[in-house]
Formats: sequence, C-alpha cells, structure tokens
Amino acid sequence: MHFHGADISYAGLWKSVQEKTRTLDVSKGDRVAYLGYNSPDMLALLFALARLGAILVPLNWRLTAAEHRTILEDCKPKWIFCDADFEVHGMSLGIPIGKNGSKGKVQPFTGSDADDILIVYTSGTTGKPKGAVLTQSALIWNGFNSIHAHDLGQADHVLTALPLFHVGGLNNQTLPALLAGATVTLHRRFDPGQWLADVAARKPTISLLVPATIQAVISHPDWAKTDLSSLKMLNAGSMVIPDSLIRAFHERGVPVGQIYGCTETAPIATVLLKEDAMRKLGSAGKPAPHCEVKLVEGEVWVRGPNVMRCYWNDPAATAEALTADGWFRTGDLARTDEEGYFWIMGRSKDVIISGGENVYPAELENVLADCSAIAEAAVIGIEDRKWGEAACAFVVLKENSKLDESAVLSLFDGRLARFKHPRRIVFVDSLPKNAMGKVQKFDLKRQVADS
Repeated sequence: MHFHGADISYAGLWKSVQEKTRTLDVSKGDRVAYLGYNSPDMLALLFALARLGAILVPLNWRLTAAEHRTILEDCKPKWIFCDADFEVHGMSLGIPIGKNGSKGKVQPFTGSDADDILIVYTSGTTGKPKGAVLTQSALIWNGFNSIHAHDLGQADHVLTALPLFHVGGLNNQTLPALLAGATVTLHRRFDPGQWLADVAARKPTISLLVPATIQAVISHPDWAKTDLSSLKMLNAGSMVIPDSLIRAFHERGVPVGQIYGCTETAPIATVLLKEDAMRKLGSAGKPAPHCEVKLVEGEVWVRGPNVMRCYWNDPAATAEALTADGWFRTGDLARTDEEGYFWIMGRSKDVIISGGENVYPAELENVLADCSAIAEAAVIGIEDRKWGEAACAFVVLKENSKLDESAVLSLFDGRLARFKHPRRIVFVDSLPKNAMGKVQKFDLKRQVADS
C-alpha cells in the first residue's frame, strides 16, 4: 500500500492490525466510530475489530456535529477514533476518544464470519439516515464479487480516492484489492489533480469514480495531457452515469465498467465488465456471481450473502426493506434488454407520472448532460394542475454560459417525447449533494415547495 508518500507492506499493515488488536478496549458487539480522512489506520482498525467481534461505524466527515450526534445516539459507540484534523470536532460529540495503546487490555479473538463488522449510515436520500449492518461474511462475498467485476489479481494496482466512510470507497475496490493481494494507492481525499498525477506517475491499472468525481477529472486542465494508458479500466459507481461522462474516457481508450448496488448490498449487485463496456455503454451489466438480482414490477430486488443483515435499531425499516426469504427491495427501477443486461431507470420514488405516463428523470438528465454549456443538472417531479405531475429541471450553467429557459427546453426537441419535456427550468449555482456526489432530490423538492 502507498499512502502519503510512504509504502506500507502487507507485513507492515498486519503489524498495525496486531497492535490495535492488543490495545483496543472493546468487547464482542461493541461499536467503535471512526472520524477522519482516508488512512491505513482506519483499515487496521477495521481488521482489529473484526478479530475481536466488534463493529466499526465510519463517520462521514462532511456532516455537522448535530448530524454526527444523531448517528452516534442511534448506534452508541464505546469509543470514537479521530485523525488529527478532526480531534476537536470529535471531542465535541460526547463519546470517549480512543487513543492507540492508552486503553488496552488483552482480548480473546472471538470474531467470526457471522459477526457484524460495519454499520454504514445511508446518505439519507429520504432525509433520515439508517444504519445498514454488514457482517464479516458480507464483506468477504462482496470482495469476491469485486474481484470478478474488476478482473482483479495480485498484479493489479488500485487507486482509491473515494472516501472510506462509504461502501464505495471501502468495499468496492480497497478491501477486495487487499483480499486479492494487489497494490493499493490510497488518497486521503479526492482531488482531481492528484488523481491525474498519480495515474500518470504510479500507473494504477484500476480506479473507481462516481459522476461528480468523473466530471471533476475530465474538467481539470491536466486531463488532456495525462497519460491514462496504465488503466485497463475505470469503474463507475452510481445508480445512473451520464453517457457523456463515460464517452470522455472511452474516447481516451479507457473502458468504463459499472458497479450497481447500494450501501445495503455492500455494495456490488450488478457489474458491467470491461469487455462489455463499449457496446453496452450506460448499462449496469449483469448480476454479480454471488448474488441474485430480479425485477418485481420494475423494481430491483437483490438477494445474496453480501446483503445487509438489518438496519441497526430499526426493525420497522428492516421489515419494509427485506422480505422473509431474504430479498432486499432496493427502491430502484430498471429494465433488462434482450441479452439480460440491466439498465437502471431511477428511484421508484423519483418517477414522475405525467398524464398517466411514466417519466424517468434519468432520461432527461442524460439529455442535459450532453449540453456543453451545462455543468450539471437534476430533474424532479412537481405538481401540475393539468397533468398531475410534470418534470422540473434544476440546471447549473458553466462559467460564462448564457442559456435561458427556452434554450434549455429546446435541447429536448427530437430527443424525447413531448410529454417527457420539463415544464419548468430552475437555474441554480449548485446542487445539494451527499458525500458520494449523489444529488439530494428531497432538498430540491423543498426548494420548489418553498418558492
């Protein structure tokens, strides 16, 4: 592993795990929170807790103290570990600060594959985060799914820039790379210039980005001159990826695969392999080897050993999300083509029913993403007296661009049926997003309601 200019061998990482195992004052089932940027220390803490049968709660460092307190009150961790940048913030949260070596006692190694190891709080697209509980076994099976998705082996070199507090950064490539014996270059946090510099200098074979970070990379001044030839593929992790972002990498000769899933599926549910990336641009691929995926009235359901055990301390939400025979209802809508590839259409709650017709925001967002004057856009449904609902597009223009509403509306002419066209365009300076760059559409709906 390479981090902050230093190389850490597998033996060195294992030494850190052993030290943390000896010094952690926890019992089986205890929760331990971590607040900080990406660090090998967090990985060592995770492995040590796994040996002891305890649970890691990675905290999104972008959240406020009030939001952190809500999460901590729900899961009640025994300790919180913070890196130096967050010690003052951490001390304000009312949880004892853990310090390596200061609170230790020898603990029996009681952890097993069946034990809970992670509580990852969802991004809260409904406004209230829930803690998805993942077992050690779920992480292992997800690792095998990832090895398949990335054609991952010991010769590979993974560049991790997404935050480890989310399953995308932690479970999608980083832990699977360690499982496969590959090399990992770990960034403390995402920076498009640093990502491009390390692709050129360290020559990784694989990396993972989400739409917001892909946009940042291809908009960076160094994009055109950076040598990307070491990348055998880039994987994109999100529900829907604008085609224009994928094409930017394809034009540079880098296939863009896709990983579809969510926090509750650890996250890998379907994968688009690199050999299919060019001909199935925009598809979420086929089910990963170690889980089942099916459509029930258009909604994606997932079942397998990678699926969460429950939502922490929330039996009602668990019962709503998980069927008695183990299927997880994702709330996402999809279709399959004649070859069995999945195409994600959006969230079931986001579907706009206009005059009895279904309108999927992702279709409109793809059109807007193709416009060179638009930096980003999001589409929601709003009340309409005539049609029941209509589409409303929130648009962020690029600097010095001067599109008006009529110009934006004209983008849809000949591209989509008239009933799908937005009835309203709202120009904004930015879109509200969570830590993974997903637009918080409930915030957009509030903006419309308040206007």
